[in-house]
Amino acid sequence: MKILITGGAGYIGATIASACLDAGHTPVILDDLSTGRRAHVTGRIFYCGSIADSDLIRRIVADHSDIEAVIHCAARIIVPESIDDPLGYYDANVADSIRLLRALHYAGLTRIVFSSTAALYAGNDGGGIAEDAPLRPLSPYARSKGMVERVLEDAAGAGELRAISLRYFNPIGVDPSFRSGPTCDRPTHVLGMLQRAAEEGAPFTVTGVDWPTRDGSGLRDFIHVWDLALAHVRAVERFDSVVTSDAPYRVLNLGTGAGTTVRELAAMFIDESHAPLRVVDGPRRAGDTAGAYAAVDRAQSLLAWNAERTVRDGIRSALEWRRRVNSPAD
Repeated sequence: MKILITGGAGYIGATIASACLDAGHTPVILDDLSTGRRAHVTGRIFYCGSIADSDLIRRIVADHSDIEAVIHCAARIIVPESIDDPLGYYDANVADSIRLLRALHYAGLTRIVFSSTAALYAGNDGGGIAEDAPLRPLSPYARSKGMVERVLEDAAGAGELRAISLRYFNPIGVDPSFRSGPTCDRPTHVLGMLQRAAEEGAPFTVTGVDWPTRDGSGLRDFIHVWDLALAHVRAVERFDSVVTSDAPYRVLNLGTGAGTTVRELAAMFIDESHAPLRVVDGPRRAGDTAGAYAAVDRAQSLLAWNAERTVRDGIRSALEWRRRVNSPAD
């Protein structure tokens, strides 16, 4: 199967492309390289440009008339940046996605798998969250993802496309073959911040220690990015059985079904890295929640998929990626 992957030079998109290749599929990658890495698309079918460029979409479809599905990962994803630049985020994530979807519709590409986020959920009690849980996105980034979900749902209801929205929890780790990895030099996710603190000899601050969790720190569902990528492969392979004429739009959680607190993650990181990292307590940040873990019954049932790798697997692969990046001659 040939699959168009937007954002396929980024951390998650490139990993999905590798999983597609390993499963015998052919990814066609569209990325503007604003954050993605050219090295991630070496040897792959690649188009450099914007998802909003309808002429480019037409050219891609003309060159590859056998594309059967689209995985839409392209987006701006930095939460603090979205708070400072909400118009930029709504333009890039919502307006450009609508332009993409219109071009895909005109081209007859109607199978869409969308990269969404668990940041849509309220997540205020540290418990499990199913797909029908209340939504309370707290940033322009999260709200932009929710807006695209609504666009997809409405378009699917009108018969213009069919779509699966995959709500990611907290991806960590890298491709087991180390073909790609994180692209952000100043990460804002917790494992990246642990790595940065260790490399800089700075303390790591646990923001908020009075949450209703087992140790007071926030709780997250850390899913290995390779498990996440394999779920996308299953989504395109099983697309026609997951979304039907009676149910043209589906939302699926992607997580492990178990939570890890920030304190627990920090302890595992220190154990795996042997870094003399000092962990300190800090106040809650505006917009933070206790967090939650995914209820994954729907993904397990519809995709015949389950997360198999552990949090420690993710930490170890992330550490090895950083070692390789910092010592490219090895």
